[in-house]
Amino acid sequence: MPELPEVEVVRSGLAPAVTGAVVAAVEVLDRRSLRRHDAASGDFETLLTGARVEAAVRRGKFLWLPLSGDERRGGRAVVGHLGMSGQMLLRTPDHPGDDRHARVRLHLEHPEHGELRVDFVDQRIFGSLAVDRLVPTTDGETGGFSDGVTGEWARQLPSQVAHIARDPLDPAFSERAFVAALAKRDTGVKRVLLDQGVVSGIGNIYADESLWAVRLHGEHPASSLSPRRVRELLAAVRDVLGKALAEGGTSFDAQYVNVNGASGYFEHSLNAYGRAGKPCPRCGTPMVREAFMNRGSHFCPRCQRRR
Repeated sequence: MPELPEVEVVRSGLAPAVTGAVVAAVEVLDRRSLRRHDAASGDFETLLTGARVEAAVRRGKFLWLPLSGDERRGGRAVVGHLGMSGQMLLRTPDHPGDDRHARVRLHLEHPEHGELRVDFVDQRIFGSLAVDRLVPTTDGETGGFSDGVTGEWARQLPSQVAHIARDPLDPAFSERAFVAALAKRDTGVKRVLLDQGVVSGIGNIYADESLWAVRLHGEHPASSLSPRRVRELLAAVRDVLGKALAEGGTSFDAQYVNVNGASGYFEHSLNAYGRAGKPCPRCGTPMVREAFMNRGSHFCPRCQRRR
């Protein structure tokens, strides 16, 4: 599943193309991709058509496009989750429309770039789009990362995202709250890293990479970590996410691509994830993979001994 770096690459690619654009038309090719849209709030196509996109914003693995328009669209946004295979691709108006995995198409008119199209493509249909109401953030800070673009929507976020914690790269992320949260959790530290209600944006890949960086076993009880050790882990998480972001994310197959259809290449920089049987880059011990929450944990049995 795309994690923070992959979703941020998509967001940053969309931002200059969609900010200030007006939605001229909407094509819903497969309504299964609208399963998170509340029909009681209005028809998806009607709510979007004629609205102006104010920005592209992200928190954790969610991204959204705040909307302005008439009163019935006030305080709303298009919120998207890529799921396992979702893609948001920028297209020219004359791009062939024969992609059998295209689920929703947004036809936009931008004051500088002219006509363009955003295609929501999703092979496995685990992702979704919805028009959702915006609600105030609980801490009064900006709802998510948006290249510094501001507006009335800035200290709001979609109601579907309100339960998601801030991510480690968010300027409003609270290190103190993170340290306090881990001190209360007796479960393994990897489970806490994957808990999107504690810290968002981290999935299996970057959890394994961060734990390898600080020589921690994923089953080490979070509550037994000292505040200093938690801060070391947080620094490693930020470092790993930052490096992955700089390399365009991790692409193991063609299902994760940026808005232009290009793959990321952080796969070649991985130290732990997917390296079972290969020598640990640090000590040379063969890496192992163990079953974990219907997926796998990858670690060095020597550098990351379970204590």
